[in-house]
Amino acid sequence: MEKKASNRRLVAILAADVVGYSRLMGADDAGTLAALRHHRETLFNPAVEAHNGRVVKLIGDGTLVEFASVVDAVACALEIQRAVAEAAKSGDRAITLRIGVNLGDIIIDGNDIYGDGVNVAARLEALAEPGGVCVSSIVNESVGNRAGAAFTDAGEVSVKNIDRPIRVWKWHPDGIAPVPRPIPADVPLALPDRPSIAVLPFTNMSGDPEQEYFADGLTEDIITGLSRVRSLFVIARNSVFVYKGRAVSVAQVGQDLGVRYVLEGSLRKSSNRVRITAQLIEAATDHHVWAEKFDRELVEIFDLQDEITRNVVASTQTQIMLAEGGSTRRATPNDLDLWSLVNRSIARIHELTPESHADAKGLAQRALDIDPKCGPAWRCLSIVLYHEAHMLTASDYDATLVKALESAERSVALDRNDEYAHWNLGNVLVALRRYDRGISALQRAIEINPNYSTASGSLGTSLCYAGRAAEGIELNEIAIRSDPLNPSIFFRYSGLALGHYLMGDYAQAAEWARKSVQRNRAWYLGHVYLLAALAQLGRTEEAEAARQEYQTLFPRAVISDLARLPIKNPGDVEDLAAALRKAGLPE
Repeated sequence: MEKKASNRRLVAILAADVVGYSRLMGADDAGTLAALRHHRETLFNPAVEAHNGRVVKLIGDGTLVEFASVVDAVACALEIQRAVAEAAKSGDRAITLRIGVNLGDIIIDGNDIYGDGVNVAARLEALAEPGGVCVSSIVNESVGNRAGAAFTDAGEVSVKNIDRPIRVWKWHPDGIAPVPRPIPADVPLALPDRPSIAVLPFTNMSGDPEQEYFADGLTEDIITGLSRVRSLFVIARNSVFVYKGRAVSVAQVGQDLGVRYVLEGSLRKSSNRVRITAQLIEAATDHHVWAEKFDRELVEIFDLQDEITRNVVASTQTQIMLAEGGSTRRATPNDLDLWSLVNRSIARIHELTPESHADAKGLAQRALDIDPKCGPAWRCLSIVLYHEAHMLTASDYDATLVKALESAERSVALDRNDEYAHWNLGNVLVALRRYDRGISALQRAIEINPNYSTASGSLGTSLCYAGRAAEGIELNEIAIRSDPLNPSIFFRYSGLALGHYLMGDYAQAAEWARKSVQRNRAWYLGHVYLLAALAQLGRTEEAEAARQEYQTLFPRAVISDLARLPIKNPGDVEDLAAALRKAGLPE
């Protein structure tokens, strides 16, 4: 009887993927695809062919190649990375790869390959430096000095779904030393002087190896997004990816890397849907600061990755700011340093009461007494003054806004790359009806930090004031999707109410205004828009109830208060006043 041929064989496997692919696609999808196609046709595929390899499959931006010879596999990887490095030096736009090479047993299924050897190659690729090559110990031993390059021992690493540690060796054309596995220090690293965070590689729990690329890309994009937040200290990608596939406690990560916060998450795919979870943890206490779950259809994978990144970054930024303010409140007042005074002032601002604003103003002034050139303290002082005017608690509205502008301009002058300073300046300028400058300042805040959802929402409301309601509605919707747990979200709701009111959609205006009032009854504009929209809809009984609540909370509320709203079109102001008059509000 004829013996059936084995479907296994020992081969060298090369796994490669594009560094920052999602970010490149977000910036220029057509250009990125063209560059990737050019890279494959002129460099990658010819190198594979010259070294007798076979491209098994393309997985998004990743490629899997098999070689009969491990020497050919390593020589191919080195040739590709050296060519890309030379192209970069000459100024040519080039695709940057990470490449992993393993020698192992594979299972052949038609034209595809599976097995432990493939899985290890994929893990090695994730451990490689951008533009570099990472190989297993067996590959390094097999190639010896025939590679024409010296690989550096990067130690043993435990990786996901592999039941044994792998010893890895790394090479880079620029001679970058590999990042070793963190070793717990005898003396814990001192925390930086600003909030610090490490983003652990998101775990692929779907059992689908192709989703590994998605999970890694999502992690990289979140790290990049958080790195744009200048008030945060963010651990770089290379230092956190050494934890990929390892069971490690959050406390250990915090100690190893010297960070206060750790963000971790997972991805699970089922049919055409994907569930992504993320949670922010204070490392020393294991306190869960924030957690969120995202259930989405897996249709446009890159759009989905961008959406999740935007949401996670925006929420993480907000929750860290609030957590930092909360921790300083627990400190003894006499022990508060400059940084703590500013964070405590920010936290008190968010409480949005006359008492909290008075406290926030005092804390900001104490910080300025210590350092008159503290930009964040000037910003806090300006925000308090702006809110006092905007929430009708200031004794002199116009004079308070002028003081707010002076402080805002000082904060920007002291740090022109502070997105929070530009955001605050934009709000104050729009309140003073300097629309062009105000909108430019808000746009600058978003340029500095594209994931700054609060600035997106403020820009949206400012555009509504300036007569561009359709654009304003869209930006407020983006801000809500990006940061749904922000305690100041009622501002976004009232911004949507204003936008829909100005567009003549009074039903939507009433719905969003009611949400704003429900979230914060002390925000008077939520009541204004609700009352006006209900009056326009002819819902008399609801309007009467809304008027009574408004006047109970704000006994001195009158229609002439609308003069303070920076609505550019006089006709829109008169329309709003007529609706309030119809609802029975006094002049």
